[in-house]
Amino acid sequence: MPDRVLWLTKGLGLGGAERLLTLMAPKLDRERYTVDVAYLLPWKDAFADDLGRAGVDVICLGARRTMELDWPGRLRQLLKDRRYAIVHTHSPVPAVAARSMVRRPTHLVHTEHNMWDRYRWPTYASNALSYARNDAVLAVSDGVAGSIERPWWARIGKAPAVETLLHGVEPGEVPRGPEARATARAALGLHERTPVVGCVANLTPKKDHAGLLEAIGQVRAQVPDVVLLLIGTGPLEAELRANVQQQGLQDAVRFLGSRNDVPDLLPSLDVFVLGSRYEGLPISLLEAMAAEVPCVATAVGGIPEAVTDGVEGRLVPPGHPDTLAQALAGLLQDPELRSAMGAAGRQRVIADFSIDRAVRRTEQLYRRLLTE
Repeated sequence: MPDRVLWLTKGLGLGGAERLLTLMAPKLDRERYTVDVAYLLPWKDAFADDLGRAGVDVICLGARRTMELDWPGRLRQLLKDRRYAIVHTHSPVPAVAARSMVRRPTHLVHTEHNMWDRYRWPTYASNALSYARNDAVLAVSDGVAGSIERPWWARIGKAPAVETLLHGVEPGEVPRGPEARATARAALGLHERTPVVGCVANLTPKKDHAGLLEAIGQVRAQVPDVVLLLIGTGPLEAELRANVQQQGLQDAVRFLGSRNDVPDLLPSLDVFVLGSRYEGLPISLLEAMAAEVPCVATAVGGIPEAVTDGVEGRLVPPGHPDTLAQALAGLLQDPELRSAMGAAGRQRVIADFSIDRAVRRTEQLYRRLLTE
């Protein structure tokens, strides 16, 4: 009988951590493991169907807010009914709840996707205090791993060592090349020679879309017909749309909303851009690299572990729209450099960011815990 594993997360919306689960699920050894996925927030369910098609039982714990008190009861009942061999958590709030409920012989694994100093205080404190309950901890980048440090008042018990496990994508499934580019541009109504920059990120403060819009305003001075595609939704959408109006960028910026066909759209881009103030390791960046799209991104979190400045793309400091604009304009005006960086990016993903490798290492970790 396969061992039963629960992947527990806050939501299944269109985000990088959620996308990672959909990439991993079809590749897990089903002769050894049966996987369920439980999540809190019912309105964040964009990837639920994808996981279902991969043979995963998806359970919504039905929270209206993460801090309400009814979903932990449903989680407790789920743990009691299904008696999981491993509970693998992917976000801190449900992880804290699981750590208070899970007892042997069930093992706890946690994957850290975000920088610790960016958590809100209640999340940070409860996460740090319960961290030693984990049997194993994975981090999606060295940057994230380096941010994990329990303060003196939270050092209750001995926490396991943190292992960096670089996740990735399936390069063979990411469209690329002239035909994919033509198809994507036709779907978006873009002329084949229009210079196009694209950003895949939820419209939240940490992604700093306001700085990106300022940079695009400057890029237009050198590349007047540039178009910026913003893929994602979030609480700042109305504010950003007003920003576009104020800067007179209506002809240059297109809001595409949430899309479940992002890999198909990436070949339409001349440059992928991510101006985040902080990051873990964005899956959208790796997918763009796999599509042979050169990247301009901020040197935060795990991004420098994927992009070497001047090789696969350009790295810039966060919060500097002028520098971001210079990097974007330089690449848009140099097709040979774009081509070289795009090819280098795909090779980097193939070499170092394989989802197959990440899944095999995760399975090895599960086996070790279950045989101890």
